[in-house]
Amino acid sequence: MDTILSVLTPIHREGHKFIAIFAVVTVVLFVIWEPLGWIGVILTAWCAYFFRDPTRVTPSRDGLIVSPADGVVQMIERAVPPPELGMGSDARPRVSVFMNVFNVHVNRAPASGTITAQAYRSGKFFDASLDKASEENERQAVRMTTSDGKDIAFVQIAGLVARRIKCDLHDGQTVQAGERFGLIRFGSRVDVYLEPDMQPLVLEGQVMIAGETVLADTQSDETARHGEAR
Repeated sequence: MDTILSVLTPIHREGHKFIAIFAVVTVVLFVIWEPLGWIGVILTAWCAYFFRDPTRVTPSRDGLIVSPADGVVQMIERAVPPPELGMGSDARPRVSVFMNVFNVHVNRAPASGTITAQAYRSGKFFDASLDKASEENERQAVRMTTSDGKDIAFVQIAGLVARRIKCDLHDGQTVQAGERFGLIRFGSRVDVYLEPDMQPLVLEGQVMIAGETVLADTQSDETARHGEAR
């Protein structure tokens, strides 16, 4: 029984209506022509897979900043946070995590702390893996003061296929690291802006697990990491 439960993954509540729509369309396709129905079965199964919402084990020590998204680190560079958050014009370390359509798309708070500002901006839908997506794509930006007083930001960015950003946070809300706060449909990216003197502890190309993989540690004096594909 434990083995079966470990394979079965809960579905995020946002996915229920989409799975139902896919299932209804599948029934119609079976009526029209059986081979089309089986294609519908595959698409319905993919829809359920997309909206899976597995439990994650989040390290709880103060100072740790964890990945807000599953996916791959697309870029690590210094960049200015979205101006609508009022964080100034100085560049900060930015870690960009790209989610493809097969990743878990439930987003999680990167640290424990208080939400101090939010801003939604409509925009374009370039491929989220492109650098210009941070500037031009639709986005939901969130500023946070962590429990140890650090000022960071995280930004949900819509992608080429994504057309819906969901964020359940509100100003003044206190959240815990790893806590679910939203999702993006259907393929997208999340940027994390650290404080100017903080050093990312991940590498480009590294696979991230939302709520588990440590991006940075405010209590660490480790210099930038280096790595190689093996």
